[in-house]
Amino acid sequence: MSVLRVGNASGFYGDRFDAMREMLTGGPLDVLTGDYLAELTMLILGRDRLKDPGAGYAHTFLRQLEECLGLARERGVRIVTNAGGLNPAGLADAVRALADRLGIPVRVAHVEGDDLTAAHPGALAAHAYLGGFGIAECLRAGADVVVTGRVTDAALVTGPAAAHFGWGPTEYDRLAGAVVAGHVLECGAQATGGNYSFFQDGDVRRPGFPLAELHADGTSVVTKHDGTGGFVDVGTVTAQLLYETHGARYAGPDVTARLDTVRLSQDGPDRVRVEGVRGEAPPPTLKVGLNRLGGFRNEVAFVLTGLDVEAKAALVRAQLDPVLDRVADVRWDLARTDRPDAATEETASALLRLVVRDADQQVVGRALSGAAVELALAGYPGFHVLAPPGKGAPYGVFDALHVPRNTVAHVAVRHDGRRVPVPDVQDTAVLRAVPEPPLPRPLPPGPVRRAPLGLVAGARSGDKGGDANVGVWARTDDAWRWLAHELTADRFRELIPEARDLPVVRHPLPNLRALNFVVEGILGEGVAAQARFDPQAKALGEWLRARHLDIPEALL
Repeated sequence: MSVLRVGNASGFYGDRFDAMREMLTGGPLDVLTGDYLAELTMLILGRDRLKDPGAGYAHTFLRQLEECLGLARERGVRIVTNAGGLNPAGLADAVRALADRLGIPVRVAHVEGDDLTAAHPGALAAHAYLGGFGIAECLRAGADVVVTGRVTDAALVTGPAAAHFGWGPTEYDRLAGAVVAGHVLECGAQATGGNYSFFQDGDVRRPGFPLAELHADGTSVVTKHDGTGGFVDVGTVTAQLLYETHGARYAGPDVTARLDTVRLSQDGPDRVRVEGVRGEAPPPTLKVGLNRLGGFRNEVAFVLTGLDVEAKAALVRAQLDPVLDRVADVRWDLARTDRPDAATEETASALLRLVVRDADQQVVGRALSGAAVELALAGYPGFHVLAPPGKGAPYGVFDALHVPRNTVAHVAVRHDGRRVPVPDVQDTAVLRAVPEPPLPRPLPPGPVRRAPLGLVAGARSGDKGGDANVGVWARTDDAWRWLAHELTADRFRELIPEARDLPVVRHPLPNLRALNFVVEGILGEGVAAQARFDPQAKALGEWLRARHLDIPEALL
């Protein structure tokens, strides 16, 4: 059958607004996807739904569609999105109303069954991650627009692929190939040079959005529309492939994709071929993302300028200790951004950050802000803060659970209103770690030089609940021979002191010349809890690249 061209126009709720129009007008497409959901987004939508039971979906998608629904109809492009969030039926109705108002005849379907909130008392939102076969059912029935709630990000691609090529639920290798393509597309411009370690290799001032040319055998080519910014090469695709993954087995509701089988090759300018992906039966459980309100948090950053920074920090802490004794969770961090004999006041200053959390808003609100403000004329010399503390804001907590598959009712609601139960898979396999793969021969001994890791390796990092992953890859075979033996889990802990007392698991992926590290618990209760300076670990990989090691001079 023909190639299926699937593009992406959104990697998160708040991504570039005009990307939908750019993707529809920039070149040929069959399906346009939009990923609007993340762990933090589900919390935000849950809070929206508390205020308005009819809310709970991404309103940005509707505004984009108002400009672009006619374009999609004219070009025969079908739209698949998870913008339905907590209320896919509500968004589907809103799309129909919009289409009627614009006079554009479109068939709108949606997928539901992911909402398990009622089964989890105290949760703001609890949603199972569904697969792509509900989307496929809606498309096979003729839908032009398919709206979902919490499906896996890759399901936005596996669903259209299964519908187009007629794949069944046991065609694991083909489904796994589509999962890999979907994972590369899901974060938008991260596959086209955005957030890329070697961003200076091309012009990334305004990267275009990616698309994949999928084939019936599950292989694909990742590319972008001609004339759009950024670039697509083996490195950009490798970086995104490693993003927010764990081990060699990448589990999903439809299939477990073996990331250690992926082969990437440059197939021309801005074209990367993805092939060799093997798939296995999915796990016997489904992941459930559970969001709840954890309490209230507040923060203040004290600016410490000039001499005696440590003593000034100690004074602030001593002055606030009596107030903070009543707070459940207190964290102080001193960032020594100051320089000696600095030419500007800013570069002469350090930042002392105080973060407090408690179930009682009063304890972290007025009690803290009043005590901090009272130090204005009674604190260390040069006292000021970046911004006054507020009244305390609610924060969220994310937990990942797993439930038996038969407890989740996956339903496709066709454009004509018919509700079609989506059959579950017949075969499953318990997820197990793969055996350690053979590593390449070490480089022969030779002279070394102390230098940053980033001179020979790229990295990308991200969050998964309270854990973070850091994918590190080498750009040459010789660099991989060195990296595979040098960057052990113990060496990682040495380079990232914050991880020294945490479990760090290393997963080698030789086909990608990559190592994937999972740091368990470094993000506390997840991004919404904002437990650390970089709450989503987005820059953890760049910090690692900036650390110095003894690197063979032959690689430099």
